[in-house]
Amino acid sequence: MQVSKIGKFAALVVAFGVIVGCSSKGGDTAGTGAVDPNAGYTSPSSSSDNGMSSEEAALRAITTFYFEFDSSDLKPEAMRALDVHAKDLKAAGNRVVLEGHTDERGTREYNMALGERRAAAVQRYLVLQGVSAGQLELVSYGEEKAAATGSSEEAWAQNRRVELRK
Repeated sequence: MQVSKIGKFAALVVAFGVIVGCSSKGGDTAGTGAVDPNAGYTSPSSSSDNGMSSEEAALRAITTFYFEFDSSDLKPEAMRALDVHAKDLKAAGNRVVLEGHTDERGTREYNMALGERRAAAVQRYLVLQGVSAGQLELVSYGEEKAAATGSSEEAWAQNRRVELRK
């Protein structure tokens, strides 16, 4: 009787492991031609004339942060660029506008709310890095100001974004 219980428990553990190992959040974009515009900024840290590393300069140049479908979760590559922007904002005290955008899918009301959640996610991250909330203005455009036209995954991926405007 005891062996049977151990066998059932082992089978349950294996089944749970398979379920957890096979689960994923979001879809696989492999083979879709979708390109992450934030990717690829891992250049060596060689110093330029103003003492700034080339990686830091590349991250500073990123002012558009992309999101997955129906998500307001920041990607790790966005966080790296936002760290550089936070450092600049704390030092200079400048104000910026965080513009939230979505793709065309969903109702106007839903997309306005999602654009706002995306801008708020960037704002929360910057505030956690020490930027004053008073330096950050949030605006949601929803689907109204598309960066790319068309009804393809490539166009939708370019439209799911927050733009940091100085």
